[in-house]
Amino acid sequence: MNTTQDLARNIRINALKMVHKAKASHIASALSIADILAVLYGQIMTFDSSNPKSVLRDRFILSKGHSCVAVYSALAEIGFIQRKQLETYGEDHSWLMNHISHKVPGVEFSTGSLGHGLPFGTGKALAAKILGQHFRTFVLLSDGEMDEGSNWEALMFAAHHQLSSLVAIIDYNKLQSLGTVSSTIELEPLNDKLTSFGWNVREIDGHDHGEIVTALSPAESEKPVIVIAHTTKGKGVSFMENRVEWHYKNPNDEQLTQALKELEGERHA
Repeated sequence: MNTTQDLARNIRINALKMVHKAKASHIASALSIADILAVLYGQIMTFDSSNPKSVLRDRFILSKGHSCVAVYSALAEIGFIQRKQLETYGEDHSWLMNHISHKVPGVEFSTGSLGHGLPFGTGKALAAKILGQHFRTFVLLSDGEMDEGSNWEALMFAAHHQLSSLVAIIDYNKLQSLGTVSSTIELEPLNDKLTSFGWNVREIDGHDHGEIVTALSPAESEKPVIVIAHTTKGKGVSFMENRVEWHYKNPNDEQLTQALKELEGERHA
């Protein structure tokens, strides 16, 4: 793997193949976070793929557990699991379930019911502070998930306890399961709200790897960090981008061929 751009592209390619084979959903939600995951696993986080439970590891929690194919793909690309295992996604008795599972090496926490990841990550960060440990905890949330009250409780708690090792990332692609985020429950002014809750807020292009690196780098502050990452749902596949139906649709053979052609073309450009 040469660059985080290469890693992001491979995450997208693997995710498409997995969803197509399993006839599963949530491909657009996975494509929107590929760049964030590539930077996290390719440059930011401390981990040892040969020792997934190392006490020194940074913790990553995918709160939007339905986007699991992107994380499974990343874990295969960096050696936590074998690439061959990706072919078992969604099959009976496979560890690679349709929502992320802690049975998979490198996965900290099973999620699916939205609003659970940030409270769990807050607990991890609090434990690190109490025990004097130096690992960082990263939690990736969906924008629609910000409708959940448990997230706002966790935001208050983390700021109150000055959990500076905690980093939350909102995948702000503006679409949720059946419509736009703004038409469901308006989040704006999101930056102002998060700032008022006592967090260090960083707002970025969630597909610009340089901006992602800067936003996820440690801060000289006692405040927890939250990154509003503006993304495109379905990023990288032209006919999936900003199309709400791809929250649940899976690509047929022809669509898979077209999607892979676009991504492979990007690889050789």
